[in-house]
Amino acid sequence: MFDYAESYKANKALILKEVNEILDKVDPSHTASFIEMLLSARRVFFIGVGRVMLSMEAMAKRLAHLGIETHVVGDINEPAMGKEDLLVVGSGSGESVVPVAITKRAKEIGGKVVHIGSNPSGTIARMADLQVRIPAATKLNLPDEVKSGQPMTSLFEQCLLIYGDIVSAMIIERDSIDVHGLWDKHANLE
Repeated sequence: MFDYAESYKANKALILKEVNEILDKVDPSHTASFIEMLLSARRVFFIGVGRVMLSMEAMAKRLAHLGIETHVVGDINEPAMGKEDLLVVGSGSGESVVPVAITKRAKEIGGKVVHIGSNPSGTIARMADLQVRIPAATKLNLPDEVKSGQPMTSLFEQCLLIYGDIVSAMIIERDSIDVHGLWDKHANLE
């Protein structure tokens, strides 16, 4: 008979260990640069695909709570991007077709681009003004990526979500933001 309790305990331990290992490898100076870019941009746009996009949407929502004007590429109310704006691209491989095309377009417009991904030599990383490397295993299976016992790119997606919360917490600390006041920017039609 399958032991659900033991399986839960083992998988929880594996996931937490892997996430901690990956996030320990993120360069703090790149995070500092990312935060400065977020705070100096007029507007910040986010793009990713699949489960990565879910993590990017969560990051955009949390940063909006902090007073940053955020937009998700493809949303019906997405405004035009300008030279004062920033595109944040989530792509582990840095080769996903839609994020590559959107990155190229953002650079043509003259906007800044931050790539949060694993592949330091990928197409998006080469176009980006900054890459924040989260070195979790991708579909490319590069030799210096940290391998995972989880399926597919789950580890990258988890780390991307938590990284967004780390960045938000750092902004709150940096700017001495009253966390209780954040509820004023929370959705209230629900």
